[in-house]
Amino acid sequence: MILNIRVDHKTASIGTMERSAHKLDVAFQEIQNKYPVEEHLQIKTCNRTEFYLVLKDCSMEVECDDFVVETDEKALEHLLRLASGLESMIVGEDQILGQIKDARKRSIKEGCCGRVLNTVFTKAVHVGQSVRKKTRINEGSVSIGSAAVDLAEKVHGNLKCKKVLVVGAGKMGTLVAKALVEKNLKAIVVANRTHDRAVCLARELGGSAIHFNKLAEAMKDADVVISATGAPHPILTYEKVKETVPPENLRNMVMVDIANPRDIEERVSELGVKLFNIDDLRGVADESLKMREAEAVRAEKIVEEELELLHRSLKRMEVEPLISSIRANAEEIRVKETRKALKILGDMNGNEKVVDDLTKVLVKHISYDMIQNLKHAAEMDEKEVIKAAETIFKGKN
Repeated sequence: MILNIRVDHKTASIGTMERSAHKLDVAFQEIQNKYPVEEHLQIKTCNRTEFYLVLKDCSMEVECDDFVVETDEKALEHLLRLASGLESMIVGEDQILGQIKDARKRSIKEGCCGRVLNTVFTKAVHVGQSVRKKTRINEGSVSIGSAAVDLAEKVHGNLKCKKVLVVGAGKMGTLVAKALVEKNLKAIVVANRTHDRAVCLARELGGSAIHFNKLAEAMKDADVVISATGAPHPILTYEKVKETVPPENLRNMVMVDIANPRDIEERVSELGVKLFNIDDLRGVADESLKMREAEAVRAEKIVEEELELLHRSLKRMEVEPLISSIRANAEEIRVKETRKALKILGDMNGNEKVVDDLTKVLVKHISYDMIQNLKHAAEMDEKEVIKAAETIFKGKN
């Protein structure tokens, strides 16, 4: 059984997602302790946390309150839709595909991604790429980062000649910074705990980089602060902002927090700052969806077709051990009988390979229909046929 447990922007606010993150980790550990989990993989982004698990016992029922729980075909459909950008807050955004690739690589490195999840996630990446190639779902696509910039523009009218402070030089911070380049800003300042990363990004954007301990100083006269770090707790607290930013600047300041968990305390808004978080991006997301509705329909058709192909692949995978056993048994017999024949035939003047190749071809042709029928039986879920084959070949290898 393939199991997907998740909390995301579709079912939860940023506050709920923050509170649910630890609960989801606990639920994952409980499942591991209670059931035979063979493979697992986690996807975590600013607006979702998901676990994919492969469990041995297909009859079990896993319940997790407060989360979306889906199994097998529903779980696979969700993943293919996710890779296609159909489940993203900003429909068609490209970042999720890279995040899925990274999650797969990380799980393989940790030894948690086996044959099933590797097959599933390889297919997901293929589908995501195919959708973007065959449709225009990501044409002119905005990212979470550029949506954050749009929010700031709605307040200021435009960002021309404004000073913007970007906190965080990771993938999301980079998206924000690149979206800002076109805005003819007065200045872009990048702050990051790893100063070298901030320097690299700032150089690319024609901005400046600061050490994290200079954050308060840079914030004093910033018109816009966009924060996207991976910190486990708020880095811009009510007290820090109040102490740092002059009251006259607070009233004109826009802060956009696209981190999960959040970087900026909610109470900061009490200071007069116009504070936005991931929940506020939903308006931009709705506009994006209207622009891409026709392309989304085409993408869903591709997902539907690819889901059927994936289903067949996974069903065939179930009989691979049996097919390997049949092939190994046939090869053992072929080698044994070929040696006997060659011994009887004696010196063949170097033509032994002709006999060896002949026996290989015979075995391949004899077993071909049998193996294809087994694969078809697996695809059609004909369990009796598979069980009969297992009985016939049991113990033969």
